[in-house]
Amino acid sequence: MITITYKELSSLTNDLGFSARALYALSNHSTKHYHKTVIPKHSGGERVLHVPDEFLKAVQRSIVRNLLAYEAVSPHARAYCYGASTVKNALPHKGHRVLLKLDIQNFFDSINYPLVKNKVFTKERFSESNRVLLSLLCTYKDTLPQGAPTSPFVSNIIMKDFDNTVGTWCNERNITYTRYCDDLTFSGDFNQDEVKTFVSQELRKMGFFLNAKKTTLLHDGQQKCVTGIVVNDKLNAPLRYRKGIRQEVYYCKKFGIEEHIKKQGIEKTREGYLKSLLGRINYVLSIDDTNEEMKSYKAWALKECKTAQLKK
Repeated sequence: MITITYKELSSLTNDLGFSARALYALSNHSTKHYHKTVIPKHSGGERVLHVPDEFLKAVQRSIVRNLLAYEAVSPHARAYCYGASTVKNALPHKGHRVLLKLDIQNFFDSINYPLVKNKVFTKERFSESNRVLLSLLCTYKDTLPQGAPTSPFVSNIIMKDFDNTVGTWCNERNITYTRYCDDLTFSGDFNQDEVKTFVSQELRKMGFFLNAKKTTLLHDGQQKCVTGIVVNDKLNAPLRYRKGIRQEVYYCKKFGIEEHIKKQGIEKTREGYLKSLLGRINYVLSIDDTNEEMKSYKAWALKECKTAQLKK
């Protein structure tokens, strides 16, 4: 693979498709091009995002497309890279006796401007001025903004050495390791304290810390979930999720779809509701495509969608 270097500003602007004037204007006043958005977390609480405006987002997408997407990442990284998915993150941990889940505290906020400049836009590939420019375009108030299209790719590049070091250490001990963003998962038969000590030491070298409140250790006899997917004997969506779909289909068939929507206070059209329900059914089937119950629900939902379209 040929590595392209950007020692001249002209080569960078040519590949990104934006003028030097536009890029420097953005980098000098980047904070003005973000707006704050708060969204609820699945686990409770809120997540604060800093989302770039359309102009900055277009520049960042070009940086991803032309510079970041081709950078090598660790095979242990299972998010924000080619072929990544929650299923591929969960699969290696299927059927293992012990499951340990660790979380990196304030992951994106801990990735600062110097780290981005030194690990992502290296002096081997970029001139000093281009390194500064690109690092400013990818950070917000000197940290990595959640909400920017560049941030996930930057984080994977920065974590490459850590992932490989931890992965090698784990392989030597027959421990399976994957990372999905800030979620670190280990499975096998091992001493959890030994793993936590080693991982914590490696994280501290980079200025990161474990979130002790989010450490989870699971053994046989307990339901083990990795990125929302049950991995005890075979991959499956959680029983509660599947039962929710079963209940909705039952009520739709018993009372009619429109009546069910009305009773539940769902603010969607019949077609919009069916598409949403079909999406959840497809999610279960993406994890376990042998689920005959969900296959029958999918066939029913598709038939109802077709009927709704014919009535228009």
